[in-house]
Amino acid sequence: MKQFLIAAVFFSIGSSAFSQILFTYGNNATTKEEFLRAYNKNKPATTDNEKSIREYLLLYTNFKLKVKAAKELRLDTLPQVKYDVQNFRDQIADNYLNDESLLQKLVKEAADRSEKDIHLLYFSVPIPDKATPADTLRAYNASKEIYKQLKSGAAGYTEMVANVSAKIAPASFADAGYITAFGLRYNIESIVYNTPVGGVCEPFKTKKGYNIFKVVDERIDVGKWKIAQILFAYPPNADYETKLKVKAKADSIYNLLQKGFSFSEAASQYSDDRITYSTGGELPEFTTGKYNINFESNVFNLKTDNSISKPFETDFGYHIVKRLSNTGLPSNENNAVFLMEIKQKVQLDPRINTVKEKFVKEITVKTGFKKSTLYSDALLKAYADTIAKKPALDVEKFTGLSNKNIFYFKDGTTIKGKQWLQFVKDNNLNVDAKNNDIAVLLKLFTSQSILNYYKKNLENYNVDFKNQMQEFEEGNMLFEIMERNVWSIAGADSVKLLQYYNANKTNYKWKESADVLIFNCANETVATETIAALKNNKFWKDLAEKSNSLVQADSGRYEIEQLPAQREGTAEFSSFIKSTDRTVTFVKFIKNYPPNEQRTYLQARGLVINDYQNIVEQKWVEGLKKKYPLKINDIILKSIL
Repeated sequence: MKQFLIAAVFFSIGSSAFSQILFTYGNNATTKEEFLRAYNKNKPATTDNEKSIREYLLLYTNFKLKVKAAKELRLDTLPQVKYDVQNFRDQIADNYLNDESLLQKLVKEAADRSEKDIHLLYFSVPIPDKATPADTLRAYNASKEIYKQLKSGAAGYTEMVANVSAKIAPASFADAGYITAFGLRYNIESIVYNTPVGGVCEPFKTKKGYNIFKVVDERIDVGKWKIAQILFAYPPNADYETKLKVKAKADSIYNLLQKGFSFSEAASQYSDDRITYSTGGELPEFTTGKYNINFESNVFNLKTDNSISKPFETDFGYHIVKRLSNTGLPSNENNAVFLMEIKQKVQLDPRINTVKEKFVKEITVKTGFKKSTLYSDALLKAYADTIAKKPALDVEKFTGLSNKNIFYFKDGTTIKGKQWLQFVKDNNLNVDAKNNDIAVLLKLFTSQSILNYYKKNLENYNVDFKNQMQEFEEGNMLFEIMERNVWSIAGADSVKLLQYYNANKTNYKWKESADVLIFNCANETVATETIAALKNNKFWKDLAEKSNSLVQADSGRYEIEQLPAQREGTAEFSSFIKSTDRTVTFVKFIKNYPPNEQRTYLQARGLVINDYQNIVEQKWVEGLKKKYPLKINDIILKSIL
């Protein structure tokens, strides 16, 4: 009876495993799970799920047959394919070296903080470079006094700081303007965002001294800004008369702009900003906290795109600013593009270290990492201290450690002493055992050793990574074998292509079409100026070539439905199509053609090649199905449907 039950259990397990196989081809099998993973990643928007699944199953079985043929030809061993796969692995592996749940918490926190800007007043009490304990105590007492007075409602900040400086220790005060997420170090950012409006944070110490913030105000984040400027600079410490002359020049150019003079031309001719004058005065896109509060306030007061400010003064001179665009934060916090941008910022910010430290602890257990009991941390530090003091020494000379195993992983991989010593040499920045520098290096080396091992063996620890690598490798092989068996064959056979065209001419007729010029311009101003030049009979190729890459243009005959912008009546130019990156596309119509005109062979060649490739591919796949017989498990397919 016992043997019967055991046999029944094994039969049940075997049947369950077999029943999950959706199809076989030759001696290979694909599971329901693998198919659904691919389908759900690529499925189109449809109301007919059954039709969609059946169509994708046909595509996916053909895909697997082609990859099978590629593997038999050992295309995965080609140097270029191996290079591409390794390069892709290097690009994505770091995305899997984090605790995703903790990372998402940081992303959510940063997204929430990005929704508002905070206006700060900044009070600081510096600690001298060679401070005595008494100096540090005075600085601390000064910061506590400032904090006490701020909490009691003191408002004369300059006078208050001057009194504290005279009585206790030097202190300073500044209006820091508005800041937003990622504008300060993470620990300081957290202090600021945890302080309410009107509140004062307690003094906190950094290497340079004690610091206090008072939160004056907060506002909804102003988003991302694109502007152009014309700068009329004056030298530092310029006298009143000099500033007056610069202001007069700024006023005269502003008057020209008001009469229609091109802003980009004015920037090119008159701006003292040597970085932006050649590009029409355009500055890189920016958010709150990039520039001083006076400059930003004047920019943010521009309410519409293309509006121009009156000349205003900063420490650098007089500015005239033109608003190009303002992109606000997405109203929906689930906006995928916004959250991806925040995630990328988090991953590049030092705050990510909190995630990495926790992640290293987790994978230390998974990888079976252990330290050698023969080499204590103290002994490793002693060896390291020796080579730190004499970095010219060869690590191989340390026979007591160099070729000895100091770390172990569960699969038998080891880290040797010479790797530790070489790490110390490579990172030796005047390390000092007494100051605990080598202890920090050892901790870093241990973490990196664990991370490097985990990264090298990611396929064994992360199923998603393994699947992504498999998809890329198979896609790479598919490209290679399609090039060999379909694309190069079909594209090179000019005789058969022409024969195919002549036999199927009626398939290659124009829909309603037109001869056109298609322009893509850097912004709306450039597009407007380009149309004006075309109306003045400027040659379109000359406009593009002399635009310093601000204008790109192409000509040809296109079907109307293929054009990026449509004609309105008999208008010579289409309306502008604006992209999120501020580029503008428009079309100039030269000649219209009615539908159903016959395409010549040259006009149809691209379409002919595509159709002929499909025939070549179909014959090839039919041969693969004979070589690797395909069988669909109808029961599993029905369960999917």
